[in-house]
Amino acid sequence: MQYRRDIEGLRAVAVLPVVLFHFGISAIPGGFSGVDIFFVISGYLISGSLLDDLERGQFSIVNFYWRRARRILPALVFVMLLTCIAALFILLPSDLREFSLSIIAASTFWSNVFFWKTSSYFSIDAALRPLLHTWSLSVEEQYYIFAPILMFLIYRYIGKRWLTTLLPIILCSFVVAVMATSLAPTAGFYLLPTRIWELMLGALLMLKRPPPLGNRFLMESVGLAGFGLLAIGFFAISESDPFPGYNALYPCIGTALLIYVGQNSPSTVASRMLEVRPLVWIGLISYSLYLVHWPLNAFAHYLSFQKLDPLMTGAMLVASLALAAFSWKFVEQPFRQKRTFTAPGPIFAFSALAIVVLCAGGAAGALGNGFPQRFPDYVQRRISVGDWRNGICFNEGTSRIESWNMEDCTRTRGFPTTVFLWGDSFAAHYVSGLGANINRLQANIVEYTYAGCPPILSYYSYARLDCVRFNRKALDIILEADIKTVILSGKWSDYEVRGFDGLQQTIDTLRALGVRVFVIGQSPQFPTDVRKIAFFAKRQNLDDTSWPMAMDPGINERVRSFTKGATFIDPLKFLCSAGRCPYSDRGEFMYFDYGHFSSAGATLAISKYWPAFGKDNALPKTK
Repeated sequence: MQYRRDIEGLRAVAVLPVVLFHFGISAIPGGFSGVDIFFVISGYLISGSLLDDLERGQFSIVNFYWRRARRILPALVFVMLLTCIAALFILLPSDLREFSLSIIAASTFWSNVFFWKTSSYFSIDAALRPLLHTWSLSVEEQYYIFAPILMFLIYRYIGKRWLTTLLPIILCSFVVAVMATSLAPTAGFYLLPTRIWELMLGALLMLKRPPPLGNRFLMESVGLAGFGLLAIGFFAISESDPFPGYNALYPCIGTALLIYVGQNSPSTVASRMLEVRPLVWIGLISYSLYLVHWPLNAFAHYLSFQKLDPLMTGAMLVASLALAAFSWKFVEQPFRQKRTFTAPGPIFAFSALAIVVLCAGGAAGALGNGFPQRFPDYVQRRISVGDWRNGICFNEGTSRIESWNMEDCTRTRGFPTTVFLWGDSFAAHYVSGLGANINRLQANIVEYTYAGCPPILSYYSYARLDCVRFNRKALDIILEADIKTVILSGKWSDYEVRGFDGLQQTIDTLRALGVRVFVIGQSPQFPTDVRKIAFFAKRQNLDDTSWPMAMDPGINERVRSFTKGATFIDPLKFLCSAGRCPYSDRGEFMYFDYGHFSSAGATLAISKYWPAFGKDNALPKTK
């Protein structure tokens, strides 16, 4: 294949927004879509390499994986080893244990599945996971398992009917990706079936090359349109929008257009813009830059547990570029040249040994529970949380929905008013504070909660298939028990990507039944377990027991706009000030993790802002 400087420039256009987005530069809210550009480029280049082999009669699976190993593993192993060393000195035991498991997943190329099961890409604690970014490498490696075989079969036995065979796969994958944005957004983001269409779009562009347009003006327009689509992906999309789905069309189609105009002569303005020397240089180091920037970002956030200031962000950017340049020159390049140690035998031996060593290290860290002896002064204090996680009133997916019963789940008693508490764990965590506030509340509080299921009747989740049935049963209970007051509460920050229309529809349904509705907004969330924050704060001699919240403080105003007909309560106005929230009160932790209330926290929260249901039916006043 002919070397193309414009594709190097396109790699730079892909990696820079990803890095800046990860470093917290809000001016590029859709910077994460740079990964999709990489997918299209990879599909294009890999298919070209395989097609060359097929045309020359030199197709070989062994040679294909040899080239892939030379390209991918040296820099990856180098960065992972450096990351492991840093993790030993920085990560607390529980985090080192999880990191150790991610080492095994990343080195065996299934980290996309691992992180699908353990963390959302946009979750509050995502920035604290040093190998989260390896999910995209796993997607590509999984694609490489079947792509060469599929290309060989099409070329040899189906007469090179690339469009006929690949287009249906592309369309099916895209449809699945669109459906996943509402049914299983985390799986849709991480897993191969929803990403195949992006890689195959690039492959189809190589294998079924569209002819150049005869009109120079049209070719120039196509190139500029490509840049325009990339700009939409970078600046008009944010992490709150469904992705990949329809929104991935912007970076993917934009990339395809730029590759298309670059493969035709004469050169267009768009292609020449991509060929400028600085972009080409960044494109050359883009793979190493992608690898090194995220661990630096993760460790910086881990040591501070808060948003980084501009000076630190600038320092990380410089360090990332310097380390990436070093990796490219002294790690990547030697393995790409023809040398004794880059022959197939040594490369496969190196690959096997590296994977074994990394997996062994990961297993040691996991089995050793993160080596707690490294931090003898760190002791995880037990925090009282009450009995709200009893498996019946709060269902974690292990109990039958039919096991719920009114008698066992009536948490306070003896009053004429019955109130139905409905939601997920961010509704259930209030339960341990009900007893201490019983005289103020003056109501029988009935708990009906399910982990990961917001009180939204239309909510559907592939990960929580029972949510629909659970929420529908809530209506039956409300009708049968003649309940006239309902409190809805949830981890609203997790559900915004789907929109809150369903919340308004649920409120309308309840109002039609004659029910009075209260909606409790998002309570504070921190970047990690508050005990870790307290530990690092103590090491830094910080006396302040408040910490910046790790969420958009505007979330509750957006929820409020979908609660017409209900009474909305904003916890942040009662618990936080100037973006900072106390995580302990008089020596007692108010949370037992990153955001769920402890018994002490729930008691304080209810006393501050829950509605009372006595004669005055009082609502708390904001400070």
